[in-house]
Amino acid sequence: QVQLVESGGGLVQAGGSLRLSCGASGQTVSIYAISWVRHAPGKEREYVAMISPSGGTAFYADSVKDRFTGSRANAKNTAYLQMNSLKHDDTAVYYCAADRNFPNRSARDYDYWGQGTQVTVSS
Repeated sequence: QVQLVESGGGLVQAGGSLRLSCGASGQTVSIYAISWVRHAPGKEREYVAMISPSGGTAFYADSVKDRFTGSRANAKNTAYLQMNSLKHDDTAVYYCAADRNFPNRSARDYDYWGQGTQVTVSS
């Protein structure tokens, strides 16, 4: 079992920045890829970013490429999502998820999920 807890969400003005954290505990988390998925009201769940187990490779959705950066510190069992140049359309609940498969852009089929953190971007 892996437990994931997100933090760092909040209210920010358009153009601003936030950094989300995903704290992990349980099994050896470093063997799992970490994904960030967001879900906005009335929209489909959307894959945002995915970080390989080592942290050496990351993939991003086109909608966030060049604005968001995923990283991880396995020694701290923590993953991060740095979000810059935020837009109103980035408003959503952001989840981190762990999965043995990499890459996995399904936005649904992950082994473990956190509870989510709300990000609200005011226009």
